[in-house]
Amino acid sequence: MTSREIVLGRIRDALALSPPARVDVPRRYRTGRTMSEDDRFELFADRLLDYKANVHRSTPGRLPTTIARVLLQRGARRVGVPAGLDPSWMSLFDGETVVDALDVPAPDLESLDGVVTASAVACAETGTIFLDGSPDQGRRALTLVPDLHVCVVSLDDVEVGVPEALARLAPERPTTLISGPSATSDIELERVEGVHGPRTLDVVIV
Repeated sequence: MTSREIVLGRIRDALALSPPARVDVPRRYRTGRTMSEDDRFELFADRLLDYKANVHRSTPGRLPTTIARVLLQRGARRVGVPAGLDPSWMSLFDGETVVDALDVPAPDLESLDGVVTASAVACAETGTIFLDGSPDQGRRALTLVPDLHVCVVSLDDVEVGVPEALARLAPERPTTLISGPSATSDIELERVEGVHGPRTLDVVIV
């Protein structure tokens, strides 16, 4: 008998003697907080900048211009988009727009200079953007492999706190939380960006 089998056997025996009791955990989260549009924008933008993301403000009518300008500034010429993204968003981009599909292998996404997506909801207090895999956001690999992510966030979808943001998500959908560009300080506390996601995050708040 291996050590693993011995340990697991002891755990099974212990559980059989004393099955774990059900514990109801009170969840008295602070909810219902509200802010004016300007205050929500300022708080959200401040948190994003603190995470070293780049923040751009736009109106719905100027969104194609804003996206094209951001992509031009980043030198992006070949940009991926999810299949459900509003085509008008990329109408002024003079580079190549590549519509993603599930049968495209994830390693092939490295050939893209960047990706443009929408978002599901965001939290102003933490500067976190939530993606839920909806058609205008695409699969998780699309937003993790390319080195640049331009994410469009509607100010109407920016909640004050985490409980309010989570309440707007469908729990059965795959959720990705983004708080700034990918970064780690695991090795000698030296910050390294782009290790497990985009090195550059541009957030366009509409």
